[in-house]
Amino acid sequence: MKGNFVDNLGKIYGIYTGGFIGFVIFLAVLEQVGVPNRIIGYAFVFLTIAVYAAIGIMSRTAQVSEYYVAGRQVPAVYNGMATGSDWMSGASFVGLAGTFYTLGYDGLAFALGWTGGFVLVAVLLAPYLRKFGAYTIPDFLGARYGGNLARFIGIIVLFCCSFTYVTAQIYATGIIASRFLGMPFEIAVFVGLVGILVCSMLGGMRAVTWTQVAQYIILIIAYLVPVVILSAQVTGVPIPQLMYGQVLQEIAVLEQTKPGIMETVKPHFMPFTNYDPLNFFGLIFCLMLGTASLPHVLMRFFTTPSVREARRSVGWSLLFIFILYFTAPAYAAFAKYEVYNNVIGLAIADLPRWVSIWTEVGLVSVTDANGDGILQLAELRLGTDAIVLATPEIAGLPYVIAGLVAAGGLAAALSTADGLLLAIANALSHDIYYRMINPHADTKRRLVIARTLLMVVAVFAAWLASTKPSDILSMVAWAFSIAASGLFSALVLGVWWKRCTSAGAIAGMIAGFGVCMIYLIGTQYGGMEKWWGVNNISAGLFGIPVAFAVTIVVSLMTKAPSREMQEFIDAIRIPRGDAIMDKRDAALGH
Repeated sequence: MKGNFVDNLGKIYGIYTGGFIGFVIFLAVLEQVGVPNRIIGYAFVFLTIAVYAAIGIMSRTAQVSEYYVAGRQVPAVYNGMATGSDWMSGASFVGLAGTFYTLGYDGLAFALGWTGGFVLVAVLLAPYLRKFGAYTIPDFLGARYGGNLARFIGIIVLFCCSFTYVTAQIYATGIIASRFLGMPFEIAVFVGLVGILVCSMLGGMRAVTWTQVAQYIILIIAYLVPVVILSAQVTGVPIPQLMYGQVLQEIAVLEQTKPGIMETVKPHFMPFTNYDPLNFFGLIFCLMLGTASLPHVLMRFFTTPSVREARRSVGWSLLFIFILYFTAPAYAAFAKYEVYNNVIGLAIADLPRWVSIWTEVGLVSVTDANGDGILQLAELRLGTDAIVLATPEIAGLPYVIAGLVAAGGLAAALSTADGLLLAIANALSHDIYYRMINPHADTKRRLVIARTLLMVVAVFAAWLASTKPSDILSMVAWAFSIAASGLFSALVLGVWWKRCTSAGAIAGMIAGFGVCMIYLIGTQYGGMEKWWGVNNISAGLFGIPVAFAVTIVVSLMTKAPSREMQEFIDAIRIPRGDAIMDKRDAALGH
């Protein structure tokens, strides 16, 4: 039966895609015959969540390998789609184009860092971790560094970075549910949480994988449709990725000539107007190494049938991510053009309805600073998290397009939240409970523990998200610096340097993680001065070098790993053959 399902994936998801397109067309017809916008918004949000929930329920499992690694039977192309969905969180879907809108050229740091990180994943880690055959990243740390201390520190780092990241995703679901369901943000985050839990609780990685493939299909359609329509309307050519250069030229003209813009604007494509070179390249560095350290991303490559499929899966992931990232600068350009051309200069009393709607959500504000009753650019604040979600309304597109974008943003946030919560719950249940507390626990008890912990962590993250601790992109960038500072050196040196010792890796993880957290928390909440002007979203710029330096120095000062361990590392570095986890477990007595 499993084989039949995997063999028919193309047919199954083809029917699903056709059904979703038909659903969108049906709602477009309903809008034309006068069905209220709120009904259409409810239909998009609840019916798409219902589809994900149905997949989660159908994929429920009581088998450990199915729950933790989807039975290691996910083909490369579908694992690439699932990884793309897992990766393109609310930050990418909701926040990235808004960052390009706000920062212009300097926003490229996010796209370059995130995509470049997948090259590191492919070259340095994914095939070798798959060859190891782990269930979780702390599994690898525990085996490579011979004990539970390295595993435990890995769990602490994993929990901190993943919890920060998942809070940002639940925040994104709250924004969407608040806007399109018309409910207070503090309640909306818990509505989004229900969709997250139904997908991930019952079937673990198996359910999350097939749900994430479905979510990728929705999010990429939702991202492309509005900007393709805008490109056709503005330039006459429905290929925004190629045509937005023309729009940038028109934006540059408006920046120089239109009253209300020219007095206050920073040119859209001038570099280093928001970040100086140190912060620009430092952010790229942190995001690249953070990408190669995020447990929920690396876990995805444990689900492929073989080491070769894991390597191919990274290539597919890059392609599926590229489609969105290649489009994000165009999205920002068309959104900025619409705002400059159609909103700035209007009488404040005559502003379109979307302004008041998004003001209620808290992502737009208008102030008549000079009292002339005319909207100047400096008097309009558009939150970065509003750009993608509000652009269809800003451009006057049919409401069904706005609903489609909301469904896409929800898919992006839910898919990443599923993966993150699973990474946290699996680390707590598998690595702490099963590996360290009760190695004789049966399958049923282990899965009950995993599901219980998943729910507890999710509810706490939703509560924290309801307090609006920061914007989505900042929270996500913090998670990357935390992961890179605490895990990257131990993972990379663990695979590529046989002389790396347990004491060195443990000391490096503690030092890198500690420096990063001190700088991040101190500058964000403690009034600490920035070091050399480095923003705290690039806190890894200090943590990562410290981690490497301490790991190398302490390793050289301590006794080299055993011959058996060095042979084990050699075996991992041969990217073919069967996984060796079982043999290693037996040798280490786990």
